[in-house]
Amino acid sequence: MENVSLHGSINELHGKVKKDGMSSMLERFDAQEKTRCTYCTKGVSCQLCSQGPCRITKYADRGVCGIDANGMVMRNLVHINIFGTAAYSYHAKTAFKTLKAVGEGKASFEIKNEEMLNSVAVTLGVGKQKSVKETALKVAEFFMNEFHRDSDEESKLVEIFAPESRKKIWRDMGIFPGGPLHEIMDTETRCMTNIDSDYVSLAKMALRMGISMAYCSQIPLEIVQDILFGTPTPHETFVDVGIIDKDYVNILPNGHEPFVGAAIIKLAHRDDVQKLARDKGAKGIRVVGSIETGQELIQRFPTDDVFVGLTGNWINQEYVMATGAIDLFAVDMNCSVPTLGLYADKYNSTVASVSKLVRIPGVNINFDYTAEKVEEIAGKLITIAIDNFEKRKGKETLIPQKKQSAIVGFSTESVLRALGGTLTPLLDAVKAGSIKGITALVSCSTLANGPQDALTVAVAKELIKRDILVLSAGCGNAALQVAGLQSLDAIALAGPGLQGVCKALGVPPALSFGTCTDTGRLANLVTAVAGALGVDVSQLPVAVTAPEFMEQKATIDAMFAVAFGLYTHVSPVPAVTGAPDVVKLLTEDIENLTGGKIAVGDDPVQIVNGIEDHIMKKRKALGI
Repeated sequence: MENVSLHGSINELHGKVKKDGMSSMLERFDAQEKTRCTYCTKGVSCQLCSQGPCRITKYADRGVCGIDANGMVMRNLVHINIFGTAAYSYHAKTAFKTLKAVGEGKASFEIKNEEMLNSVAVTLGVGKQKSVKETALKVAEFFMNEFHRDSDEESKLVEIFAPESRKKIWRDMGIFPGGPLHEIMDTETRCMTNIDSDYVSLAKMALRMGISMAYCSQIPLEIVQDILFGTPTPHETFVDVGIIDKDYVNILPNGHEPFVGAAIIKLAHRDDVQKLARDKGAKGIRVVGSIETGQELIQRFPTDDVFVGLTGNWINQEYVMATGAIDLFAVDMNCSVPTLGLYADKYNSTVASVSKLVRIPGVNINFDYTAEKVEEIAGKLITIAIDNFEKRKGKETLIPQKKQSAIVGFSTESVLRALGGTLTPLLDAVKAGSIKGITALVSCSTLANGPQDALTVAVAKELIKRDILVLSAGCGNAALQVAGLQSLDAIALAGPGLQGVCKALGVPPALSFGTCTDTGRLANLVTAVAGALGVDVSQLPVAVTAPEFMEQKATIDAMFAVAFGLYTHVSPVPAVTGAPDVVKLLTEDIENLTGGKIAVGDDPVQIVNGIEDHIMKKRKALGI
């Protein structure tokens, strides 16, 4: 591959990394391309027991245990989904414990959105209590109890938040779930050798687990984070590596959880803390968002001279370190690459883990986040960063001067406010055809189908050109931000109908809905639209695309989207092609059961042709 990225800043930094003789993402990808196993890419390989590894070939149509290609492929896929569900659930558990600590008066965080806390308490049936802290405690306990609900019982959160029409379908299919911990346990056990080898049964378990993940992990964790840090509201921020200034102490919270990053931002706004940096020769302290932790922060915190925005998504990490201007890379759970220790040594930086889950070779500074100690941890991290600045001050840096504005902070609540408190203007625009439909772009970033973010940006441009509104989340969200598609200038790239709507509302044609955890937030908006029209979700002119899915959380997002009733495009093609019956189930047969299905493809025009065809069929069926 000639370039590692669509973005010029990252390609420039890749040139530096290569010149410095460092192994980076692109070189490692090219090396693996020469050795990749075709059986693995088709999903027909298994290493679960000592009789293997087994492969399905023309000489062996079953594994030693007797499992066929369909069972093997689906079981492999479900295993990946379990990882994703577990990661989302861990994040949710951390959020619930944090809210509980606030309710008990043991944490330095505050309740920023008391109105939402009280509203959620009423929705959950626990009611507003005598004090804010008591209400927070009751809500946290309710979420945690549902988190642990047995799989033999129906989840109250699914009952509360899911559309009635969906709940009926899920009950009829036997996939109405309990809490995610028990769903994970059941599904993982079924996926052992010689337990569940029926591909249809396994697929149903994946759908069931996806529903539990969305309604018991994703939606509650974002509710809790909105309560603690405020519900996202639209505002301008800045992205790309040009937001880094070598003369400041630069702290990058990286990962998927906002807790430590939020605490650092709060401390860094204090004059006495800024003075500590100035006394060491820095202009001050700056907090720079990185990947999904940064995405969580830019959705909720204003951009100012302390919190300056977001560098980009997960593939950026090594190259951002190579600027030589990063004083502290503070990594929480999920998506921090194993080479950070090597890059810190080479480019005068310090890396610290802030999660008990994360340990990286060569990184010896490890803080295990708890809400009770978060202020203390944030203070120690700032001290470490200032000490690093003293050591790296005056040494070589390379910071490409690329900086892009973006409007971020959209949510169901902020969309309603922008529309005057009702969905009617949006629905009218859809009915009139100014907006043909809506596509949720929830994606990672990968080198498997081209340079970083190239396909994601191409798909988004093709969608808005055809008057299809894009709601984006995940690392794909950062792709659109850095590419300029979330600025008002991007309105010129939209079709005439969408242009008119965006100009009237003062919004870009691709709306930033945050991180991959905001899949649940998007589901809530789609639920609201379906409710306003009085139809099932599957009847809406709505689709999902993940143009560059990479890791395990993306796969369970896709399973939920299919269970939710949505046309769901994914690229690259998942490792399922070795089992034609599984392919048919996911791309055709499942639509007759849930209304959703998987679509594949790597060409942006063909991808959007499929999405647009789907949207136009739904419009015709609705008579619009």
